[in-house]
Amino acid sequence: MVNWTRRNCDVNWDEFDAGRYLDHNYRTLRGDDHRFIEAMRDFFADFELPPSAIGVDLGSGTNLYPALAMLPFVQRVTLLDRGSQNVRYLEEQVASYDPSWDPFWKVLLGNPRYAVVTDPRAALRKTADVVQGDIFSFRPHDRYDMGTMFFVAESISNSAAEFETAVARFLGALKPGAPFAAAFMENSKGYDVGDTHFPAVRIGQEDVRQVLSVAAEGLTVHYEPAGSSGDALRAGYDGMILAVGRAKPELSMSSEAWSCALDYSDPSSVRPISKRSPSLPK
Repeated sequence: MVNWTRRNCDVNWDEFDAGRYLDHNYRTLRGDDHRFIEAMRDFFADFELPPSAIGVDLGSGTNLYPALAMLPFVQRVTLLDRGSQNVRYLEEQVASYDPSWDPFWKVLLGNPRYAVVTDPRAALRKTADVVQGDIFSFRPHDRYDMGTMFFVAESISNSAAEFETAVARFLGALKPGAPFAAAFMENSKGYDVGDTHFPAVRIGQEDVRQVLSVAAEGLTVHYEPAGSSGDALRAGYDGMILAVGRAKPELSMSSEAWSCALDYSDPSSVRPISKRSPSLPK
């Protein structure tokens, strides 16, 4: 992978048009999302978490289905996003989500573990906390029992090092053995939301396996080539990648690793996890 120069801090995420992004990506259920939801659903359903379990979705954007997928398993779930429009959208949807999300929930109901949630709107309202913040500076009070991160790490920067660091932050937020699901756009050239262009890092399946394997185990990777559901979502990408697995017991990040006072003028302050393993837990 090539290191690029446009970093996450160079982007004005408050210009991210949540409404246009939602209309283009999630207003209707696509076949590729349908299959990713099924894979994530069935993976999560194999786990028994404690009643006090907490979850996190890093970089939620306007995508509710990762949070919905965690509802049967967690007492609380944090939805983190940096953009102000995304945060407002999430707050509105947590209060009572739109009917357009009902087909997504119907897919989750394909596994009997989800039948325990008889009123998903009420469950999300009771369970979810929307937090405005950046994946690089977010400091959780505790590690999470499960987590999701969909189309975030490769889509917030042109920097390969920041992609790897974002994955490290995600995995470092999880407790040892915590199940997770993470999705990525393959070989994305960046993307337009309205009249604004946003950066991306071109990564492939092997990059995803490599960066996750440092601090994850039991990995399974699912792949959807562009156009597998008929029309491609947009121009400028080759496919979508979903990885599910568990955080390695010996490689969750220490709280020190979350301080993240990164100096973006100094590339050495952003360390790829393929070159620097997370700290051992205290």
